[in-house]
Amino acid sequence: MGYLALILHAHLPFVRHPEHEHFLEEDWLFEAITETYIPLLQMMQRLVNDRVPFKLTMSITPTLCAMLGDQLLRERYVRHVDLLIDLVKREQRRNRTHPKLRELADFYYDLFLESRRFFVDECKYDLLAAFRWLRKTGALEIIASAATHGLLPVLLQQSREAARAQILIGRDIYVDLFGAEAAGFWLPECAYAPGLESTLQEANIRWFVLDAHGLRGRPGRFTRPLTRARDRPPLHAIVTRADKFGAHRAVILAIPRIANFIATRGSIFPWSISDLSHAEPENSPV
Repeated sequence: MGYLALILHAHLPFVRHPEHEHFLEEDWLFEAITETYIPLLQMMQRLVNDRVPFKLTMSITPTLCAMLGDQLLRERYVRHVDLLIDLVKREQRRNRTHPKLRELADFYYDLFLESRRFFVDECKYDLLAAFRWLRKTGALEIIASAATHGLLPVLLQQSREAARAQILIGRDIYVDLFGAEAAGFWLPECAYAPGLESTLQEANIRWFVLDAHGLRGRPGRFTRPLTRARDRPPLHAIVTRADKFGAHRAVILAIPRIANFIATRGSIFPWSISDLSHAEPENSPV
């Protein structure tokens, strides 16, 4: 039997240009807020309020957290939505004799208006506070990631201290934002290289996510705890595997357990799970 872990990875590169009235790349953040983060928060809040039990794990990278917490970008997001609302109003008038296009304009009018209401009135410009609340309910687990989403194997080759700083600073930012240590860690691009686990355990990380490519030449390496250090819990790995056609729609079929690690593998194309194998650690309770 395998275990399915739902893990979402939220990341955007840091973009903030106060020297420009409008900067195109900032729209990446604004679009993600409207189309991803607000709908996700609303969905999870509804489930909690309706007492529907669920468990979800999500990483929010330090760069994304910095942008979501930036007052300038928060104000610019509201301005961005206001401009979209004005545009859609004009589209509603322009297409009043075209029912299909008018219906489309009405859809986006409702979407942008609700996004603005949720962001301004309900969240008071602070989406991170909404994520913190969900974390406190126990339904959402938020995991840490590297400071600037640097590719850690490359950094490790060039400077072990640079790779170490990416992990430890990412850990420190998480503690500052969420008031507790992170149990899990999303490796940028799921890229792993031997040696990273020692720094992850120094950061008191319990488990991390890597791509199955990191297992090549090391069969069975992650079927038991990677490392054990004095006065620290064991460190585990969750393995993702992209489908054989190269699309990175990875199905994660693993779950960390206290003092155990159960590893499974799977691929998805386009909707079915196949090639399922299972390995159990020594002294596994299952």
